[in-house]
Amino acid sequence: MRYIEIAEPGGPEVLRLATGPVPLPGAGEVLVRVEAAGVNRADLLQRQGHYPPPLGASPILGMEVSGHIAQLGAVATGRWRVGDPVCALLAGGGYAEYCVAPEGQCMAVPPGTSLRDAAAIPEAAITVWANLFEPRRLFGGNLFLVQGGSSGIGTLAIQIARAFGARVATTAGTDEKCSFCRSLGAEIAINYRAQDWAAELARWSQPHGIDCILDMIGGDYFAKHVSLLATGGRLVHIAFSHGSLVTIDLRTMMVKRLLITGSTLRPRAIAEKSSLARAVEQELWPLFTNGQLRPVVDKVFPLGQAADAHRLMESGRHTGKIVLETHLPETERA
Repeated sequence: MRYIEIAEPGGPEVLRLATGPVPLPGAGEVLVRVEAAGVNRADLLQRQGHYPPPLGASPILGMEVSGHIAQLGAVATGRWRVGDPVCALLAGGGYAEYCVAPEGQCMAVPPGTSLRDAAAIPEAAITVWANLFEPRRLFGGNLFLVQGGSSGIGTLAIQIARAFGARVATTAGTDEKCSFCRSLGAEIAINYRAQDWAAELARWSQPHGIDCILDMIGGDYFAKHVSLLATGGRLVHIAFSHGSLVTIDLRTMMVKRLLITGSTLRPRAIAEKSSLARAVEQELWPLFTNGQLRPVVDKVFPLGQAADAHRLMESGRHTGKIVLETHLPETERA
């Protein structure tokens, strides 16, 4: 099979097309013939040498794919058959023509969603569900802020929060991105490069404050988030592009009865990720079917142009997800 290897830790130029053996599924696993793979910021960190895969995971980049079941491993549950279309959450291995996935981390492709676009769903959908709904931190009628609303996670978080009855605010880096976020259901979208986003959100949420914040920034945003939160508010961290070290006056946290938490998805046990996948299928797939949710795919690159896909993500010019398609001719780009 063809796959993308990392020649050495570094910039996008270290990604190169290679060939190697097709992996074999073990007990409780399936082999997926990959149609498309989602590109995530964690892939960039792994390429740079800052985010190694969990012990036993494939060293190949790629944490979400779509495709068809090509082979079943031993001790199959009986749900999947060879040829079934699926999308799957992985610990690694997605930038390839074939990958191995735990059975439980495979999901049916949502009805009405193309197989290619389905590759843009697993990581974002399960991340949003795991951090906002299991355990339950966002409720109908809540004021909700997601930072980075034009990102892959942000575009889906806006839609899911609206579908569950929350009022949504977000930030983005251009007026065009802000307009797109509003088209997805955000009540307010603030250009953080042109406006004082914290002051705008304080006006939007007064006098109550914001009930729940999903944050990917950390660093200097932390104190502003604490100030914006309502009594009983929840601050949920899933990344920290501005730094992981922050300080807080515990008196503020105690008086406002705040919940400050965070999580990662990749290192979790297969059983836990499989349980999350079942909940996402049950709760969110009907919303894709009825049109309340849709994956937002900005660009599709051939597998061999993975370096260009990483450059686009690093530039920040994209809106939504970036996808690699294994069977797209290397000269084409959608």
